[in-house]
Amino acid sequence: MVDASYKKYVLNFKQASGTSRGVLKTKETWFLILKTKDKQGVGECGLFRGLSADDRPDYEEKLQWLCKNINNGLDDLLSELIEFPSIQFGLEMAYKSLESQDQFGLFPSKFTQGKDSIPINGLIWMGTEAFMKQQIKQKIEAGFACIKMKIGAIDFKTEINLIKSIRKEYTSKDIELRVDANGAFLPLEALEKLKVLSDFDLHSIEQPIRQGQIQEMAQLCEDTPLAIALDEELIGVFPVTDKQELLQTIKPQYIILKPSLVGGFRESDTWINIAENNEIGWWMTSALESNIGLNAIAQYTYCKQSDLPQGLGTGGLFTNNFDSPLQVKNGTLQYNNNINWNINI
Repeated sequence: MVDASYKKYVLNFKQASGTSRGVLKTKETWFLILKTKDKQGVGECGLFRGLSADDRPDYEEKLQWLCKNINNGLDDLLSELIEFPSIQFGLEMAYKSLESQDQFGLFPSKFTQGKDSIPINGLIWMGTEAFMKQQIKQKIEAGFACIKMKIGAIDFKTEINLIKSIRKEYTSKDIELRVDANGAFLPLEALEKLKVLSDFDLHSIEQPIRQGQIQEMAQLCEDTPLAIALDEELIGVFPVTDKQELLQTIKPQYIILKPSLVGGFRESDTWINIAENNEIGWWMTSALESNIGLNAIAQYTYCKQSDLPQGLGTGGLFTNNFDSPLQVKNGTLQYNNNINWNINI
């Protein structure tokens, strides 16, 4: 028999973080705690307000339902939670945690042994030109070989000048540059903007136009001079047939998987299989989870053995995150077993 409970936790940003959806100062998350007679498992339900498909008034009610029905079997529970991807992920994580020897070794590997690392991109948050330049300098000095810039919130010309200034100092051999528009471009202007951006030898652009404009995005992916990665476009696409239809219609160059937003390990596996069958590349990204969720995503990602830099460098953003073995060093995410977990939830 398993007993289940949940707890809300509010993460506080060290520095207000700018996105095309506004400035984030806090991020709420929910922890699912499973207990048996002699073991405990913890999973993170990383609800992302304004973005998650399960940002609904009955979210907490669904957590209550889950705790009452926790012994119904994992497969049945996951089926019932199909429209609550962050709870699906929290449940899978909590079960993995309960089954593991030390609660946090969900996918034992060379990564968790501290013998290998995961290359990650350095994230540049939106802000003034000076603030963005300062972040870029810090990331390059910290050893990142791949930098991801959020664009679409300040003036496009200013953003282009920023990218131009990076490329004056660093070629694409020195630094791989990704940009993320978070759907900020209008369909009529998007192709022209992509043409301008393509002059700077960028790796890719995430979600140039708002999700849900399937035909416009398909046309853009066909005409683009710059690789397009779908991100928000995957949110809220639940049946396997809908996932297949989406990727086969749009034919993007890449997809980006955030387990909290697409439904955890199993649903990520489904997306990866469909993408690979259609010769579409992919990488994983965290979605502002605490170190508990980030730990699960990182361990899962390592086992997939992708050779692309992953988007897993968000652990240091919060003042009240939990101490964990996860460390960012030389542009990689590493697992330092000399550091113990310290969790107070």
